[in-house]
Amino acid sequence: MAAGLRSFLVLGAGLILVGALVVILGWSRYTLPGPLDEPRTLVIPRGAGVNDIARQLWRAGIIAEPYSFQLGTRVDETATRLRSGEYAFSAGISPRDVAAMLAAGRTVVRRLTLAEGLTTAQMVALIAAAEGLEGDIGELPGEGELLPETFFYSWGDARRQIVARSRRAMSEVLAEAWAKRTPDLPLRSPAEAVVLASIVEKETSIGEERSRVAAVFINRLRRNMRLQADPTVVYGISGGKGPMDRPLSRADLETPHRWNTYIFEGLPPTPIANPGRASLEATLRPATTDELYFVADGMGRHVFARTLAEHNRNVTRLREIERGRAPSVQ
Repeated sequence: MAAGLRSFLVLGAGLILVGALVVILGWSRYTLPGPLDEPRTLVIPRGAGVNDIARQLWRAGIIAEPYSFQLGTRVDETATRLRSGEYAFSAGISPRDVAAMLAAGRTVVRRLTLAEGLTTAQMVALIAAAEGLEGDIGELPGEGELLPETFFYSWGDARRQIVARSRRAMSEVLAEAWAKRTPDLPLRSPAEAVVLASIVEKETSIGEERSRVAAVFINRLRRNMRLQADPTVVYGISGGKGPMDRPLSRADLETPHRWNTYIFEGLPPTPIANPGRASLEATLRPATTDELYFVADGMGRHVFARTLAEHNRNVTRLREIERGRAPSVQ
């Protein structure tokens, strides 16, 4: 009887020792550096439990085997707190640090830049193509309703969220700019301000020129002069899909559509793009000038004029430069 008890106790002690060794080995594997030899990004799907996550990490080479991860996360009580998303793991990261990242939700932060002057169709296409976003766009925003910005998001965020954030940002920026507008502008509403700002946005990307370009259009509106803005013609011909693959022709300028500001007076019926904050502010606080004309100088800037005669001389001079001849002396 005593011999049997001794054998049982020895066997029990042996099992306890083996179990302890297994736990010690498993914990060391959990806390020591893992096998990953270079940084790697991995997406943990929604609804995955600790066992599925452990196997995914193992198949990706981030951990050496799944069992110590399963054991370790239960010991340190992170097993039920592991979150889905896209994670960037550094080389040699330990399973314990992997679990800490997943429990804290330290996902990769992605960025999507919607540049100034893009049409809504172009912006929607960028949002639709952005990797990691999910779902559809929802109701298509109107032209000029989205604020161009860089938006940060995580894998699995909804496309509708990006659209909503851009819309909300435009409303806030427009309200602020409208409240600070120069008195007595020939603009009856914030919506008209967006229309004109979109034209300014398409005419120049030079910061210090924006308020001057805006002033030219404001001055023309005050005098009931046609705006004669090429980008509005492009918008009408392309249907808001983006730039044309050819220069504007004289026939284009004579084509009757409501966005043709060579034919129709006043503002076009809608914005022709989504203007940024700078163009909105420049439009609502234009420069003080009596200039009525400008022409592109071929190097990204513009030459301005107060009279048609002065403008025509500028055009002639610039065309001569383009043809490689010295400008005429006027």
